[in-house]
Amino acid sequence: MTFRAATMQDVTALSNLVNSAYRGESSKKGWTTEADLLGGQRTDPDTLRATIADPNAVILLTFQENDLVACVFLQNRKTTGYLGMLTVSPHLQAGGIGRQLLQMSEEWVAQNWRLTKMEMQVIEQRTELVSWYGRRGYVVTNRRAPFPYGDPKFGEPKVQGLQFIILEKALAAPTHRE
Repeated sequence: MTFRAATMQDVTALSNLVNSAYRGESSKKGWTTEADLLGGQRTDPDTLRATIADPNAVILLTFQENDLVACVFLQNRKTTGYLGMLTVSPHLQAGGIGRQLLQMSEEWVAQNWRLTKMEMQVIEQRTELVSWYGRRGYVVTNRRAPFPYGDPKFGEPKVQGLQFIILEKALAAPTHRE
């Protein structure tokens, strides 16, 4: 596997990957689907372009041979790294790629931004996903964030009561670079 930061040329493939892993019938081939909770899109090309252009953010891509198979969004929030959109192609899920990308993301944030904590938001109803992150050291905080109902940019809710829980993890101290 190879890793690199996304560029504007990756937007279409990146949008296709993320939407295929979270929404619609294709997402049901993997275990990270949100298709029972949300319809519509998970992201769109304009949002991805804005993210790639943001100097405080990066989307790391994972390739097997020349195929884009996974990605993760990272943001520098000054005192904390934020992780989102951890995505693995549905037909490759449960094979360890997500775990490797998560670990690499934590190391990347510690080394490049010198941060010692990572946070993320997970839809509270995604208990299997919360458990997966818990097994990797993430702790559920007592903080919550509302789901943006009424904004199709985030998807079309199929159920009421969606909200995000905030998870966090202390990262290893960055090593000295010369």
